[in-house]
Amino acid sequence: MAPRGVATPDVRERLFAAAERIVEKDGPGALTSRSVTAEAGCAKGLLHAHFAGLDEFVAELCLNRFARTAARARELSRLAGRGTVAENLGAVALMLFDSGGPALSGLAMTRPAAALRIRTALEEGAPGFAAIQEAVTGYLQEEQRLGRLAHTLDPHTVALAVVGTAHHLLMTSWPGTPDPRPAMTRLVTALVHSAPLQDAPPAPARHT
Repeated sequence: MAPRGVATPDVRERLFAAAERIVEKDGPGALTSRSVTAEAGCAKGLLHAHFAGLDEFVAELCLNRFARTAARARELSRLAGRGTVAENLGAVALMLFDSGGPALSGLAMTRPAAALRIRTALEEGAPGFAAIQEAVTGYLQEEQRLGRLAHTLDPHTVALAVVGTAHHLLMTSWPGTPDPRPAMTRLVTALVHSAPLQDAPPAPARHT
């Protein structure tokens, strides 16, 4: 624990990470300002020194993780032409489930004031699912340009399916339910391979 009067480095991230561990381990009901500071090893009043209350803290935590995932999704374009499309796309989709993603989504849903803050911030342009979808679309378009995806595949639809499914799984998963990541991986694989890389050549004529 930081001594009284000594600044705690990266305090926001330290509190966020502590909250993720609590929610993932014990569920949304275990999250309180005191449990967060205890888990983080910080002074009891530190959370309220940086946030107006627990609802603001939860909203900022979720928005921070959305922004982090969106930033990593934008790096997808650098992977075009490398590895496999399914692996690259799957890695971004699975990032949404890292660090207790389903548990955090459940936490936001149990706190209406926090959910409203999140919705308002997203409407005002904060990075969220829309930014992730845009990044995925751009990546798939680049893979098409390189000839690694069929031009019959619609990048916008695939990106919507991936992000929409991730959103659904996040909203319907919580501690104790089946791991949603295998389903996400299967979906990505099915979508990427839904269109052949090129049209199959016509079958040779058979002579009788």
